[in-house]
Amino acid sequence: MLHPFAGAARLAGAAALLLLAGCAKDATLTGTGPAPTPTTTANATTANGVMMQGFYWDVPGSTPAGTWWQNLAGKATELSAAGITAMWLPPAYKGSAGGYDVGYGVYDRYDLGEFNQKGTVATHYGTLAQLQSCIAALHGKGIQVYEDVVMNHLMGADYQESFLYNGQNFNAYTGFNYPGRGTTYSSYQWHYYNFNGAQQGANNSWLQWNPWDFQSYANGDAYDNLMGCEVRYADPNQATETIKWGNWLTTKLGLDGYRIDAAKHIQTGFFNNWLDGVKGSRFAVSEVWFNSVSQLNDYATATGGRTSLFDVPLHYTFKAMSDGNGAWDMRGLQFAGFTEANPTLSVSFVDNHDTDTPGGLNSPVVNLKMLAYAYILTREKGYPCVFYRDYYEYGLGAQIKTLSLIRKANAYGASYEYTSVDDADYYAYSRAGDSTHKGLMLILNDGGGARTKGVISPFKNATLTDKTGNYGGTITTDANGYGSFPVQARSWSAWVPS
Repeated sequence: MLHPFAGAARLAGAAALLLLAGCAKDATLTGTGPAPTPTTTANATTANGVMMQGFYWDVPGSTPAGTWWQNLAGKATELSAAGITAMWLPPAYKGSAGGYDVGYGVYDRYDLGEFNQKGTVATHYGTLAQLQSCIAALHGKGIQVYEDVVMNHLMGADYQESFLYNGQNFNAYTGFNYPGRGTTYSSYQWHYYNFNGAQQGANNSWLQWNPWDFQSYANGDAYDNLMGCEVRYADPNQATETIKWGNWLTTKLGLDGYRIDAAKHIQTGFFNNWLDGVKGSRFAVSEVWFNSVSQLNDYATATGGRTSLFDVPLHYTFKAMSDGNGAWDMRGLQFAGFTEANPTLSVSFVDNHDTDTPGGLNSPVVNLKMLAYAYILTREKGYPCVFYRDYYEYGLGAQIKTLSLIRKANAYGASYEYTSVDDADYYAYSRAGDSTHKGLMLILNDGGGARTKGVISPFKNATLTDKTGNYGGTITTDANGYGSFPVQARSWSAWVPS
């Protein structure tokens, strides 16, 4: 979708409203001095799990395996073997542009590819039966399923309504009666009074008849009018219906969790009630696009820790590393992002469907991307999310798989940042291991030449190998854990006691 609110679709024949939010980078670095015995910090929300975003913008409607749902189902075995423990699915409901809509222009929340509406029975990703088979295949391989929940707006109304509000006449496409579905699953219909306002006309200009009901963040910036018909959650009728729908969706698909689209645009009080009424003990991560650790922490406080949040500042740190392409100071990775500040609520990522698409945020991490993946997949803090397009379309799957399996086997125990060792090119980070896992020493290098530095590791009198395969041979440490840890140019190594 378009910046700054990932979740708004690029709809056929319609332009999404673009609002620009400030992006002040948090880049404060702190030091720790000489390496002490590492101290234990909080575990990730899902211990050593790895989530995959199972789609990208404009995924094909047809693949060699069939529909997108059939494509994902066919990859369940290989992804489970690669250490993927959860799959984030795209919005599964009928969009306003029918089979062309990627789901963020949601028309009917209850149509998961089952009813002939908007010119098609199937959604862009396939039919309900194929979706349920996909989820069964993923569950059968021990992969949890998170559905993308879009509840800020509706689009593609069935008819126009005329009404009077505060002495002003309005004509707006705000009537939803779902002639293709009727009252199956729900008899709830939508009218102008269920919304605060709507985009109308060829230029998608805004009409507003109820006050925006969002909770303001980031110095009062306005976030409610995102796109389409903005649902009015100040009215308890919409709140009750959306909680009811959330429970229906969870049961219908057997969901293990949720990715919440455009959460900052939704009234926070309602959203907290939705999480209380639907989520239960399941996982939830929300898209709140703030490039500010303090603003993410403000939102985490307002939602009472009910939902994890994507680490947007960390993505932009990786973007800066990518843009520097060897000239960026690698010490910027020390204690970086929301992942460091609030580890139990952070979902770390490198790219997603919004950052890596023309016409969206278009802030992809192009250079040195595997250094970013090595960072999030070995870190003690945060719950890492892998991007489907990186894994399959950009040819990084084998390397990401290796790191994911290193995470599964070795990324345990207390962590340590080597602030007295790191320099502009060389970054070191260790996991001490535990009683059943050997731990690791991660070394990253964005420079143009191979590097070696002396580091006091957690591994005493040990022989270590680079489990990534990027550096051959072995190295040894002394009784204090000191050893010389090499890394190739523009590369990454995970040195593991053998």
